[in-house]
Amino acid sequence: MILTTAPFANVLLCVAAALAYAVPALGAPHLSMRASKSALRLAWLLHGLALSIGLFDSPPHFGFAPALSVTAWLVLTVYAVESHLFPQLEARWALAGLGAVAVLLALLFPGSSLHDMASPWLPLHWALGIASYGLFGAAVVHAWLMTRAERQMRNAAEAPSGLPLLTLERLTFRLVAAGFVLLSATLLVGWFFDEQLYGVHGWRWSHKTVFSLLSWLTFAILLLGRSRFGWRGRKAVRVLYIGAGLLLLAYVGSQFVLEVVLRRGV
Repeated sequence: MILTTAPFANVLLCVAAALAYAVPALGAPHLSMRASKSALRLAWLLHGLALSIGLFDSPPHFGFAPALSVTAWLVLTVYAVESHLFPQLEARWALAGLGAVAVLLALLFPGSSLHDMASPWLPLHWALGIASYGLFGAAVVHAWLMTRAERQMRNAAEAPSGLPLLTLERLTFRLVAAGFVLLSATLLVGWFFDEQLYGVHGWRWSHKTVFSLLSWLTFAILLLGRSRFGWRGRKAVRVLYIGAGLLLLAYVGSQFVLEVVLRRGV
């Protein structure tokens, strides 16, 4: 938790991004839709610039908090694309709050230097893994909106997301399927290039590996249950939350223990 290790420009960008995120997060009831979207776009842009400085600095830094920050930025990217296709989709205040927390957390815990990263396969391995984090994170947001919409339907009120329940459900499982493909690719790269990635021969049965495999199995069961048994509603959402929780523990949880509890590097 050393702010002075981050470049001054990165500190300014992170603070500016957090303040821009706070506008739609805290002032949503008092802002027009146009003003809220503009603030969120500005925050997303500043967030992306801050990530670029941190990840492409020489040497780059990475850890559990930057991983969460990239995940939040990817979730917002998915939302930005979907909001053009479905303008009635409304989750700006929640995503803005998520973005603000993620930016500040990455500023407080910038991670460790990756100067000793020798394998050319490691960036691909991490890129696939973080991309799957982003897609599953977006799926979790959609599942939360689905749950709210279902509750509102029971109360004979309008869906708060602005989208029909079936549309939300379809989008959720598309994101789960895409995330599952990327997670599978991440595990395959780790399997075939384990020695080049980590300098050890044979599969590494670490906490990260175990939780990653458990999350992969959970998502596989979810997709199978959806296609073969028509799982939907609360049952599907519960399984999705379990899989996302296991995946979060795989890298972010393990690195949090190493960096914060044990005070070790990446």
